[in-house]
Amino acid sequence: MFAVPQQFVTIFCLALNALSSISIVICNKWLFQDYYFVYSITLTLIHFVMTFLGLVLCLGGGMFKLKRVSIMKVLPLSISFCGFVVLTNMSLVYNSVGFYQLIKVLTTPMLVVMETLIYKKTFSTKIKLSLLLICVGVTIATVTDSELNFVGTVVAFSALFVTCQYQIWVGTKQKELDCDSFQLLLYQAPISSVFLLPIAYFTEIQGMIEPCNEVIKLILLTGVIAFLVNISIFLVIRKTSPVTYNVLGHFKLCVILILGTILFGDSMDAKRIVGVVMTLAGVFWYTHLKTATTANAEFVTVDKAVKEEEDGSNGV
Repeated sequence: MFAVPQQFVTIFCLALNALSSISIVICNKWLFQDYYFVYSITLTLIHFVMTFLGLVLCLGGGMFKLKRVSIMKVLPLSISFCGFVVLTNMSLVYNSVGFYQLIKVLTTPMLVVMETLIYKKTFSTKIKLSLLLICVGVTIATVTDSELNFVGTVVAFSALFVTCQYQIWVGTKQKELDCDSFQLLLYQAPISSVFLLPIAYFTEIQGMIEPCNEVIKLILLTGVIAFLVNISIFLVIRKTSPVTYNVLGHFKLCVILILGTILFGDSMDAKRIVGVVMTLAGVFWYTHLKTATTANAEFVTVDKAVKEEEDGSNGV
C-alpha cells in the first residue's frame, strides 16, 4: 500500500483546520450579527453534541476503532475545555474588547513559558523572534484599548492559563493514553457537553428567544463545520505542537480580518494593514524555520539508518 508522507498529512490537517475555522467564524458572525443569536455557550454545547454524533457515525463507518480509556483520565481535559469556554466568555463580559484581544495574543508566549518550565521543551532564538513578530503584529492589528479592572484581569489571566493548559493536554493526553485524535475526542466531547449543559441552561437557555427556521439551519451547518474544527484541532496539535497551532490561529485571524473587510465591510485602516503584514511575515518566518528543522531531523534520521545498514553489511 502507498504510504502518504507525514509532511503531506500535516499540511492537510493544517489546511483543514484553517478552512473549517474560518468558515465557522463567518457563520457564527452571521448568527450573532444578522440573526442576533448571541448564546455562545449554548452554541458551543450544540457544536460538541454534533461533534460526538459525527464521531459515532465515523466509528460505525469503520474510520477508527473504539479504544477503552478511563474517564477519570479524560476528565481534566474535559473540565479544562469547559473552563476555557466559560472563562473566555466571562473575560469578554468583564473586560474591554482591546484587553480581551491582548490576553488572547498572550496565549502564544504563555505556551512557550509553560512548555519550557513544566514540560522542559526548548525553543531556538529565531523561533522566539518569529513568535514575537507575530504577537506584535496581532497586537497592532486587533488591540484598540486596554482598560484594566481587578475582576476582569483575574478572569482574563485565568482564561489564559486554562486555555494554554487545555491545548497542551490535547497533545499530551493523546500520547499518554496511546489513542488517536478521533478516539480521544469521542470521550471528551460528551463529557464536556454534560458539564456545559447546566451552565448553558442557567445562563442562556432559560431566557432564549425561540429561533426561526433559518437560524436552526445555520446552527446545524455550524455544527457540521464544528465537527471538522474540533477534530482538526486534535490532529494539528498531535502532528505539530500547541505553539504551532497558535501560529496557525494568528494566520487565520489575518485571513478573517481580510474577509471581514470584503464580506462585512469591516474597516481596514493603515494600522491594521501594518499589523496584518507583520503577522503574516512572522507566520511565514516561523513556518520556514519549522520546515527547515523538520527536514534536517529527517535527513539525520535517514543518514543514521544508512550508516547502521552499512555497518551491518560490513559485519557480515
